[in-house]
Amino acid sequence: MDSPSIKHLRLLKELLLVEREEDFMQYKEEFLKAGIERRKQNGVTWYPIQILNSEIGYGELLQIEVERTTNLDMPHHFSTGKNISLFSNKQAEEQNEVIGTIKRSGKNKMLIILHVEELPDWAYDGKLGVNIQFDDNSYTEMQKALDVVINARNCKQAELREIFSGQQKLSFEKQDENIMIPNLNLSQNRAIRHALSANDVAVIHGPPGTGKTTTLVQAIRLTLQTEKQVLVCAPTNTAVDLLTEKLHEQGVKVLRVGHPARVFEELMGMTIDGQIQSSEYYKDIKNLRKNAEEYFRMAGKYKRVFGREDAQQRAAFYAEAKNCIKEARLLEDHVVNTLFDEAQVICCTPVTSTNRSLIKRTFDTLFFDEASQALEPMVWIPLLKCKRVIFSGDHFQLPPVVKSQQAKKEGLDVTLLDTCMKLENASSLLTRQYRMHNAIMSFSNSYFYKNELEADISVKDALLDATSDSDFLKLPIELVDTAGCSFDEMQNPETLSMLNRGEADLLYKHLNLLLEQYGYSKQQHHIMVGIISPYKEQIELLKEKLTEQDLNNKPIGHISVKTIDGFQGEERDVIYISLVRSNSNSEIGFLSDIRRMNVALTRAKKKLVVIMDTATVGNHPFYKAFTEYCEKNGFYKSAWEFLY
Repeated sequence: MDSPSIKHLRLLKELLLVEREEDFMQYKEEFLKAGIERRKQNGVTWYPIQILNSEIGYGELLQIEVERTTNLDMPHHFSTGKNISLFSNKQAEEQNEVIGTIKRSGKNKMLIILHVEELPDWAYDGKLGVNIQFDDNSYTEMQKALDVVINARNCKQAELREIFSGQQKLSFEKQDENIMIPNLNLSQNRAIRHALSANDVAVIHGPPGTGKTTTLVQAIRLTLQTEKQVLVCAPTNTAVDLLTEKLHEQGVKVLRVGHPARVFEELMGMTIDGQIQSSEYYKDIKNLRKNAEEYFRMAGKYKRVFGREDAQQRAAFYAEAKNCIKEARLLEDHVVNTLFDEAQVICCTPVTSTNRSLIKRTFDTLFFDEASQALEPMVWIPLLKCKRVIFSGDHFQLPPVVKSQQAKKEGLDVTLLDTCMKLENASSLLTRQYRMHNAIMSFSNSYFYKNELEADISVKDALLDATSDSDFLKLPIELVDTAGCSFDEMQNPETLSMLNRGEADLLYKHLNLLLEQYGYSKQQHHIMVGIISPYKEQIELLKEKLTEQDLNNKPIGHISVKTIDGFQGEERDVIYISLVRSNSNSEIGFLSDIRRMNVALTRAKKKLVVIMDTATVGNHPFYKAFTEYCEKNGFYKSAWEFLY
């Protein structure tokens, strides 16, 4: 009979199938079943496009820049790292498409790395387009990992499986009290000592602004004093890149593993492809590939072979080309193996940890950052290579994305971080935050963190201008209530996302008044502003309206308009949040995901402005508590104050 831990993992396998089915169904709905015009409207197809330029990039892969020629500036789902197919409308027996990965995506232009060495002939004949592809790879790898854990017996993976299920207790070595890194505070040093003493599992619990990444990097650096090499993972490429950068700054030898399209340009020198290019063998590898291209070109002259001699010549050219490629690969493999041997830290996403060069490698320790965003099966992929895991994250911030309501209901969104927070002695809390004014911190501190956080003296009283008489500058928070203003929400019938034009107009009116007041003050630096909304349709509207604002000669340094997920890990002097929902049924949709809202509310350093209809949103306990907090502290305003 199965143990509770194995029953749980078998359930996860079933829920993953449900999630994959839902994911694929949504993909089919917006893509496979739809005609090309609807797909263009849904933002999953660009057609027609033109190729602006092409060149051989990192890893000897073809890189092309494309631009759409219709539906300009319309919202789309093409983003960095997604898989796409380049296709032609030319009718032919063969399928006219090649697969690629998005390197960079803008409003109307995209940089794509194609998984071919040259553009196919059909790319020069007929109209071209780009489709988003359904990516099945992560589901396959998660299922494979779960199978291994289910069948594990008398090994570390079996032990970890039982620890996570609470059947076995965590064990720790005696903490080294001599560990005291001067630039870190007491709670950060305590978390590092705790993590390093763990034999199996430990959690560095980092609420917003508490220096979680800094602490994790120091824990990794100290671990390298006793371990030759560690594995570092995070669920997003952005988080992996940040860790790569921070570790490199500490003088750690990092190897960033991942598709070149998914890595920051600045970090290319730390990738496999980047380091191959700076290798002493790179010239030889390049020459061999060049020779192979030349032999292929010469063989291609014999496309229609009639004579025996011609056929032999063609075969000889092909054989030479293949020999050159084989030699180049052998040289490349030698360089890659050396890179992996010499690296102190391997940085990658969980799925990338299945990279060919990592298959036979094992590690003592896995450091897993942003663990609140990773599905449990996703964590098991790299954990199969390791003896212990140090998680870093905050289970009160962004959860993993689960598209199936059924899978969510049955627990697919419960992460290993959630599980570990219930295990005795597993976690150590970082208690000092360095980002925001005490009043901006206080609501989340009370609601989520049992008032255990304290604002550092450097930020505790930081306002836009504490000497000003203006509420715009001296209040750290303003809740602007639109109840009764008839700012009704609207739904885009195509995307089903929500927008609120009244809130968008009010937001920019408030921002302009704030900048006007700030211009009168004696403050020197320009303000960095972030605008957040949970709804993509509202984000598009806010971006559109931003182009209508005259912000020249205003004291503003930079302004970003993004969804909550887009602001994860970031901060700004001033943050505006437009909650959008305003209806007579008190329907708030995914605003009820309060962990996401916790992220939004904790991005501001000196000023937070929340625009919402309390009549609609205020019935939810979280928003009711936030409204009461604002009323109690004099942060509540009615939208009517700004309308005339």
